[in-house]
Amino acid sequence: MPAGPTKRPRRKAAVISGRQGRGGLVLLAPYVLLLLVVGIVPAGYAIYQSFLARSGSGFGGISAYHDVVTEFQFVGSLENIGLVMAVWLPFMIIGVVGLALLLHGRRSRLVGGLRFIYYLPGALAGMGNFVLWLFLLDPVDSPIRPLLSWLGYTTLDQTAEPAHLPVIFALMLFFQGAGTWILIIYGGLNGISDEVQEAAIVDGATGWQLTRRIKLPLIRPWIAYLILLNIAYATQLFLEPQVLGLATEGTISPQYTPNQLSYTFAFQIFDVPAAAALSVMLLLVSLVIGVIITTRTGLFSDR
Repeated sequence: MPAGPTKRPRRKAAVISGRQGRGGLVLLAPYVLLLLVVGIVPAGYAIYQSFLARSGSGFGGISAYHDVVTEFQFVGSLENIGLVMAVWLPFMIIGVVGLALLLHGRRSRLVGGLRFIYYLPGALAGMGNFVLWLFLLDPVDSPIRPLLSWLGYTTLDQTAEPAHLPVIFALMLFFQGAGTWILIIYGGLNGISDEVQEAAIVDGATGWQLTRRIKLPLIRPWIAYLILLNIAYATQLFLEPQVLGLATEGTISPQYTPNQLSYTFAFQIFDVPAAAALSVMLLLVSLVIGVIITTRTGLFSDR
């Protein structure tokens, strides 16, 4: 009968689809569990804490949020983060995308070695990377001491004065994370079909036209992903200004970033609701920026 041969493939396809769905859930379960433990539950607890009274018991309403926004260092800490991102993000985007495009334009064994070299600074993430930069910025022991002396800097306090911090932190963060992002963007470029590029070349496209009209539009989601995660990281900036402030013995404000201000609320003023309120505010800002980037750039879309 004609109906017989058509039902079996449909049943088989349904069985395969069901297995794929269950397999996807199994693979997704560890991430969901991790997100729940280290993301959703702490965020929910912070929201709960932010509405408590400063004494730690009883409902305090939005008094903690009022304490945060009226704190005289609150606006300054946001301005500092804004200045760091204004220097860091363009430098990061142009540097990472540019180097990834240069790698993608080379078809030789040299590419593998360059990828390894680009990734090396990322291996010194965290405190190791910071100690290296602290050594580099100190005119007494720095290998670039002649340059620092020519600029008129003879002490670490002079090198790391507040006006220089956006550039210093931008350079630190770039060399710490650029290597990993170069590999990610390079992977996105490798996902572009060779047929598409060859067709553009046959149509007479130059190297610049191929980059501007083919490669850059097709890796736009990857660039958006880079921007999204780096903005999220910038709002959490804490280690670099905190330790550099200790090394310079107070030259840098201990509330240079919102995270440092939250630390001050929690462990120096012992105002836990205010610290939680500031954390919630930073989370909301990051979520809003994330939603804008994902909706405007088509990040995570199926097309």
